[in-house]
Amino acid sequence: MFTVQQIKDAHSKVKSGADFPKYIQDIIALGVTAFETFVFDNHTVYYGINNFQTSSEGFFETLTIAEQSNLEQFKADLKSHQQGKTDYMTFLKDCAKSGVEKWIVAMDKMTCSYFDKAGKEMIVETIPSL
Repeated sequence: MFTVQQIKDAHSKVKSGADFPKYIQDIIALGVTAFETFVFDNHTVYYGINNFQTSSEGFFETLTIAEQSNLEQFKADLKSHQQGKTDYMTFLKDCAKSGVEKWIVAMDKMTCSYFDKAGKEMIVETIPSL
């Protein structure tokens, strides 16, 4: 099975959202089948085969997630991040201000789904292949 350190090593190569597809391929190779990232402290739960699960630690300081989601603002911020215009911390802050509570990446579907605090799916994106 994989370790959080192996995932961190793969993530250290990510400079912006433009690097996300390569990162996904790297962690699939490790055996990750899905993961769920929580915006408020950035902790992530990683899933593998045979119900394997491990979690990363969150940040000491947390972000406040807006109660009301702002889909249009989030779409604009997500696009900027995917174009490499923002770093990861900026993206997390943008998610929080737009009411994004978490995202879930499903490797079998190659999708990334963003959810608000009410558990409502805001956006589902297909992860581009390399």
